[in-house]
Amino acid sequence: MPSLGADMESAVLMEWHVKEGDAVKKGQIIAEVETSKGVIEIEVFEDGIVKKLLVAPETECKVGMPLAIIASSSDTVAQIEEIKQEITPNINEQSLAQEERIKISPAARKRAGELGVDLNQITPIEGVIQLSQIEAAGTTKVKTPEKEKSKDGMRQAIAAAMSRSNAEIPHYYLATSINMTPALEYLTKLNRERSIQERILPVALLIRAVVLALKEVPQLNGFWQNSEEQLSKEIHLGIAIALRGGGLITPAILDAQEMNLSDTMHSLSELITRTRAGKLRSGEMTKQTITITNLGDLGVESVYGVIYPPQLALIGFGAIIDKPWAEGDALCVRKVMSATLAGDHRATDGRIGALFLDKLNRYLQKPEELL
Repeated sequence: MPSLGADMESAVLMEWHVKEGDAVKKGQIIAEVETSKGVIEIEVFEDGIVKKLLVAPETECKVGMPLAIIASSSDTVAQIEEIKQEITPNINEQSLAQEERIKISPAARKRAGELGVDLNQITPIEGVIQLSQIEAAGTTKVKTPEKEKSKDGMRQAIAAAMSRSNAEIPHYYLATSINMTPALEYLTKLNRERSIQERILPVALLIRAVVLALKEVPQLNGFWQNSEEQLSKEIHLGIAIALRGGGLITPAILDAQEMNLSDTMHSLSELITRTRAGKLRSGEMTKQTITITNLGDLGVESVYGVIYPPQLALIGFGAIIDKPWAEGDALCVRKVMSATLAGDHRATDGRIGALFLDKLNRYLQKPEELL
């Protein structure tokens, strides 16, 4: 079971998309798990053959618990048997623990959480708690004042991650004002030559500028692990996406350093669609090397975010608004945006952060370089 967030301790295996004996390819979706952030698709990270599925659907699994044995093409029969022997004692112990768990469908478990129903007070029918039992218990349940306003799972997960961030990471903050008029004028000209479906939004320009700035100032792209910084050559940009029903998820645009402006816009649109449809992949939830949050659409002028551990930095963008702007000896009105950076002082300092914001600004003044 992969860790799909710094706050995650366990998840429910919902469904297998493979069976024993199936050949699998790197990147193939092999299972779905349900976390506090929704249903996530689990990918396989190398070619191989599914030798054994160790966990049944609707089983809650702790992070790190083995789910399946997948033999790579380079594994010998002897190696596979050795892997099985190493894992089996652990699996047997966990299987015994799972037998003691209450059997319940994912839909019923989710509804129980919504209604605050204690599953230990429900008598299973033929060994399984039914959704109808949860609904009936929820109707008659008397809510206590303490439970009535309890937070949902996603809010608790966000609270846990942010509490860890504030406790562990010594933040420093920098801010700069960026003249967005050149970028917006360039974007208007660019979109005149495109169909509605192919048009580029300003946020895509911001993402591209971040990627190019990170290539020049890579010290902000990576993780703080084992008491040291670990920089990443790949740029996996976490994008904060608000869900329609409430809550926030930060999946990643993977390998953004390989994309041009059009690719970036397409990947962002697709990521937002799949996030709100609950169809994210595990890699998109685990590989973020840096995060962008943009609250400009809500009129917020400056965003001072909290770093998502174990990342090294978070970039915030505010609203683009008309402001007085000095150009030479002249005073004019320009479209201005506040860009902020939250950095981890264990890995970098204000000078590195300032260099990054300077590079970001320079690219947005020369938007033709963002293609």
